Amino acid sequence: MRQRFRIVRWLATAVATLGMVSLATVTLTTSTAGAAVTKTIVTDQGQTGTAPNYIFPFMALANFGVDNIDYFQYYMYRPLYMFGGHNKITMNSELSLANPPKFSNSDKTITINLKTYKWSNTEQVTATDILFWMNIWHQKPTGFAAWFSGGLSLPTSVKSIKVTSPTTITFTMTKPMNPHWFLYNELSTITPLPKAWTVTSLTATPGSAGCATAAFTTTGANGPNAAKCKAVYSFLSEQSGFNPTTPKQTINAFPTYVSSKIWSVVDGPWKLSSFTPTVGFTMVPNPKYSGPNKPTYKQYVDKAYTSTSSEYNALASGTLDIGHLPVTEVTAPAKKVGTPGHLPVPGPNNPRLTGTYILAPSATWQITYFPYNFKSTGDTGNAGPIFSQLYFRQAMQHLVNQTLFIKSINHDYGTPNYGVIPDELKTPFLSKTALKNPYPYSVTAAKSLLKAHGWKISAGGTDTCQKAGTGAGACGQGIKKGAKLNFTLVYSTQPATLKTINTSLKASMSEAGIHINLTSGTFNSVIGAAVPCPHGCKWEMNDWGAWLFSPDIYPAGTELLAATAGSNSGSWKTKTSTALIIKTETGTTNLYKYENWEMKHLPYVMENTGVRLYEVHKGLKGVAPMNPLDTLTPATFHWS
Repeated sequence: MRQRFRIVRWLATAVATLGMVSLATVTLTTSTAGAAVTKTIVTDQGQTGTAPNYIFPFMALANFGVDNIDYFQYYMYRPLYMFGGHNKITMNSELSLANPPKFSNSDKTITINLKTYKWSNTEQVTATDILFWMNIWHQKPTGFAAWFSGGLSLPTSVKSIKVTSPTTITFTMTKPMNPHWFLYNELSTITPLPKAWTVTSLTATPGSAGCATAAFTTTGANGPNAAKCKAVYSFLSEQSGFNPTTPKQTINAFPTYVSSKIWSVVDGPWKLSSFTPTVGFTMVPNPKYSGPNKPTYKQYVDKAYTSTSSEYNALASGTLDIGHLPVTEVTAPAKKVGTPGHLPVPGPNNPRLTGTYILAPSATWQITYFPYNFKSTGDTGNAGPIFSQLYFRQAMQHLVNQTLFIKSINHDYGTPNYGVIPDELKTPFLSKTALKNPYPYSVTAAKSLLKAHGWKISAGGTDTCQKAGTGAGACGQGIKKGAKLNFTLVYSTQPATLKTINTSLKASMSEAGIHINLTSGTFNSVIGAAVPCPHGCKWEMNDWGAWLFSPDIYPAGTELLAATAGSNSGSWKTKTSTALIIKTETGTTNLYKYENWEMKHLPYVMENTGVRLYEVHKGLKGVAPMNPLDTLTPATFHWS
């Protein structure tokens, strides 16, 4: 997300079930027996109102979403390293701009060698383009959503950066790095920027602003070259539609996206040919693209359907080649429900679609959860202290019936989610301990936990604390006698299944005397209200869906659960958790320890919203299995 941005990114993938659905249409032209054959590919690209609206790859949290990055910018501006593939989350060497980094000097020195790529203005993609990105980031770390304070994050953990040749750049770090973590979570966030962007006006000579070639050590906030990089950052941001100095200022830059001499310089397989945020965009192949998998069709068009039902009707009419099947249109359950490390086995497809499409359940590199606010002043001041009690969180988790959710809501198209590591795929990150549910559904177990800690059980009503304070049989520190288990859970109206899930959750909680008041809101309002508040605030539990680990792929806790992470909505913090999270950055063997501890100590409520279901035309190749990182590479699609 860097849970800093991860929530916004992967949540945007989880909410496209109602309302306007942003979709990508790719028109392909091939030759069959001398005749032109035109096909259209449509892919669900996000939630209502989240069409692409920002073109500059360096952006703050407000614009850091899948619609801007995965489904828009990546097509034109390739990141240094691409990740994921067909049911894979590993580095995609074929589509990356550089060879795998080399670590030396006890993992404090990282050398990167670029492949031969060119910008559309025929200039080579060079190591200086990487330095340019790092210099922009160095002058204002908080300007990019993929930053978090502390730890070993870029750019604050960098001692120096040297360009030793047009294709070689060397990072020297202040401390040893975990090579896997540094590649998957830090180098993954870098997007080389062209010399043509090193300007502060549209009439300036490319490179004249001096930020790209300035020494990294001089571009920090107090460095002599900070002003140069700040000016470039401000100019490029404004050209994209954002004024860093006056964030609330309205800048309508959209009409300039296509004609801009800035944004038209690309190194990806596509160039923008039309753009209207309320309608969509059109892309055409970049004739100067120097990488593999050059597009073989004429254009890529993003448009919007008014609802998922209209998309389904388009699928049913056979006019689309890729679509998203709403759970309401599933007519038969999966043959086999998913288990940790394994996707569900598809059952029979919808009869209206089976002749044309293949049903493709998609693994997503995410966890489905909602946070407690450990600093909540709700429930007459008792909510935060109650949430801080491990026994209470254990009782809550015992009341989440994931098996029921998967069966009754998702027709067995789901995989149970037990901990802090995604488990729809079998990966080296998933420990053996994480394969078993530590808190299986049990009303009896939940009641026993609460009763043993001083609560008078009122099944169907609201439990009351009988013994305040700490010690045997007491409710816990900070919890007053007479306190009630009475909380408000605010859930997003998208996806629609969240209403059903949380209504069921409310019923099961009631059996143990935990009273849940349900309210709903838009995705943006729900996630916007769940801000970290270390000094206290009223919200108690907010549910917006899930968290996608991308582009920071390595599922360390720095992005989601580190005390200083911007996406640590619930202000989760313990000494053990902090120590384990730090260690995940410096040694891959420590990830299991972090994973197993957090899974048992429950920093949030684990739930399940099922897997995404795609319909893929039987004649279209290179699409399924889908990329778990929710990244599309339509240039690799082809017709058999």
